[in-house]
Amino acid sequence: MSSSRSAVPTAAAVPSPSAPVTGGSATSSTAPTVAELMDFVRSTARDEALISSLPLDPDGRTWIRLDGPGGSEAWLIGWPPGTGTGWHDHADSFGAFTTAAGALKEHSLAVRLPTDGWKTLELTDGVDRSRELATGQGRAFGQNHVHEVLNESEVAHAVSVHAYYPPLPRIRRFSRTGAVLRLEQTERPEDWQ
Repeated sequence: MSSSRSAVPTAAAVPSPSAPVTGGSATSSTAPTVAELMDFVRSTARDEALISSLPLDPDGRTWIRLDGPGGSEAWLIGWPPGTGTGWHDHADSFGAFTTAAGALKEHSLAVRLPTDGWKTLELTDGVDRSRELATGQGRAFGQNHVHEVLNESEVAHAVSVHAYYPPLPRIRRFSRTGAVLRLEQTERPEDWQ
């Protein structure tokens, strides 16, 4: 993620907080747990010097890559008013994120989607979830978690900290019209690093 505007990787059952997250190049003995990812994003969000070091752009999201625990991928992300990620998932990565400044809103789907082999799906009633994440609030998520994250403020930037393990192998981007979810594109790490 080298420019100030881009698709930001960020979001299905949450695994047990003490369960190691497996996959990627690290062995399970060095893999961080979901609880460790959550602890990392929370403690990083309290680092006022780091949070204030993030350059904020009024027109697009900004980010700094961080060293996450146990070989995880981590990001500090700035959100101008009115920006968001659009619907996406993180493939086989588990993760956590916390709002460090301002407030974010997450819309998610409480359903496991097929990992491959589809272009359009009709969602059933009752799968939509929404949550407000004020400063200091966050959440963990499991593999293939489909969500969008938004800064709905009209005047204030938000800042958040995200961590994923294994490091993101891909992000699938979706469009949504009513109950219809459509796979639009798949991004690889070279698209955002």
